[in-house]
Parts: sequence; C-alpha cells; structure tokens
Amino acid sequence: MRSLLIPLVLASVCQAAQAGDISSAYTDLDWKKDCVTYAQAEEGDGDWADLACSGYRGYPVLVAYDDARESLFYGFPPGGDMTSAWESFSGFNSSAAKVEWRIETNGDKAVPFAVIHRRSISNPEDDNKPTEVLLVAKVGQMDGRDSCTVGLVLATGNPGANDQARKLADEKARAFACGKDKHIVIGNVPAFGRVDN
Repeated sequence: MRSLLIPLVLASVCQAAQAGDISSAYTDLDWKKDCVTYAQAEEGDGDWADLACSGYRGYPVLVAYDDARESLFYGFPPGGDMTSAWESFSGFNSSAAKVEWRIETNGDKAVPFAVIHRRSISNPEDDNKPTEVLLVAKVGQMDGRDSCTVGLVLATGNPGANDQARKLADEKARAFACGKDKHIVIGNVPAFGRVDN
C-alpha cells in the first residue's frame, strides 16, 4: 500500500508544479494620466472616444467609450484594433480606477490570463445607488489576441463577490472561447451584451 502512495503523491506534486502559481497584481486606470486618445467624435458626431491605456507590464487596456457606456479590451487586440466586438451593459456604466490581473507564474515567466474589473451601472430607479458588478475577462495574448468577458459577478450586497470572481477567472478564463462560449453570470446582474463587428 505504501509503495502505491508514493507515486500518487509525486504525481500530484508534479501536476501542481506544472499548473504554476496564481497570484494577483493591481494596476491603475486613469483616463487622464494613463491613457492616450487615438480616436474621438468630431463636433456633431455624438459622444464617443477610443483610448489606449497602460496595463500590466506592457499589456494594454483599450477603452471604447460611447454615450456614457464603456467597452474594455484587456491585452493585445487582433490586428491592433479593438473594434472587433463591443461588450457592455445596456445601462450607463463606468469602470473603476483599479484593475486586478490574475497572473500565472511558471519559473521566471509571469503571464496575466484574466482580469477582474469593477463596473458601476446606473440604476434607473435611484441615481445615487448604482449596481456594482465584477467583470471577469480573458486577457488577449500576443499569439492569441483574444479577449472577452468570461463572467459577471454581482458585487452589490455580495460579500463573497471577490472570491467568486477569482474562482471564475482561475477556472474558466484560459480555456474560454470568445465569441463561442457564453459568459457566466452570478447574481442578478444588469443586462449585458456583446456585438461582433
């Protein structure tokens, strides 16, 4: 019996080592300080802008703003252009100033594979009480260039929201197929959609 346990223990240790260590790093998102506007509405052309912002160690955060709604792309976009898909809440919304990056470290290589980003969505019944949601997104890599929303976790009135969002990021983001897999929703989250261009 003892001789059978040793190979099993060694196998589980090897699997854990291959999976890599997962941790969090945080970056700031300040439109005025960390972002460059590369396209915006001209007079009479509505209220929209596209911005490129600094993220985690060279991974950008791209923001598309249109009519008090935001769509964000985390990482490297296909062809350098984030307009392949618009993902946002139907209500007016804004993103928080702090982005949590979930990072997998193998040896000296640290790769961000997901982000958790708090979003505030307007409440049509009470302007002073927006709904807070943690958006979990896959990070676009240099080779894959694929980023999208993996899941949404209601944060308002939910003390376990951060743990739920990290679990969702760690278990689902890396294998998530953008444009094919349906994002996961935890709680009564305001309407959210994706429009592929």
